[in-house]
Amino acid sequence: MELQEALRSTGAIRDFTDEPVEDETIIRILDSARFAPNGGNAQSWQVALVKDPSVRARIRDLYVAGFHEYVAMGAAGLRPWAPITDPEAEAAAIQRGREAHESGAPAGDFAQHFDRVPAMLAVAADLRLLAAMDRDLDRYSIVGGASVYPFVWSILLAAHGEGLGGVMTTMAIRREPELAEVLGLPPTHAFAAVVVLGHPVERPSRLTRRAVGEFATIDRFDGRPLR
Repeated sequence: MELQEALRSTGAIRDFTDEPVEDETIIRILDSARFAPNGGNAQSWQVALVKDPSVRARIRDLYVAGFHEYVAMGAAGLRPWAPITDPEAEAAAIQRGREAHESGAPAGDFAQHFDRVPAMLAVAADLRLLAAMDRDLDRYSIVGGASVYPFVWSILLAAHGEGLGGVMTTMAIRREPELAEVLGLPPTHAFAAVVVLGHPVERPSRLTRRAVGEFATIDRFDGRPLR
């Protein structure tokens, strides 16, 4: 696949056929993704291919719990778990989400059947290997992700090259202690994503994104648009 085409067509895919994804395919995908750029070439990522149905079911339950909170915050006009938000409105929305979950309210089809995806990869990062230059700033830390998320993106690109589709999810990480117990994550590590892959029922042919001039400026962030 031509690179520009891959960059413009690797969208989030959540609807898969029943065709399985063989371990050999996952190995090829990871074999390509491991060349992703990362800080100091520390290669901080660790991957667990989750196959056990009982483990998958427990991850699904954690995903669904987070899903209800996500939906409740969206319904309240909030960006779910945004680092800068209205904490009181968020707390009230999260409570409504928990009540919906505890009442057994239905979740979306993807969330409800999260355990049935053809391939599930849990991706974690070794915190001892991340160079998080913003760690001590008085704000939300984000820089350390630069050493692991290019790897996750490379998984999705490599999967696309194999004729697969997928999506990076973070919903279950809302309950990281439980997720860590389920997957045996060491205390020195943190989850970055759960990536699901499969043969897409339909691949979107045209993705919608903002134009360059809407998010890029010259010299300063309050400068004139780059057009």
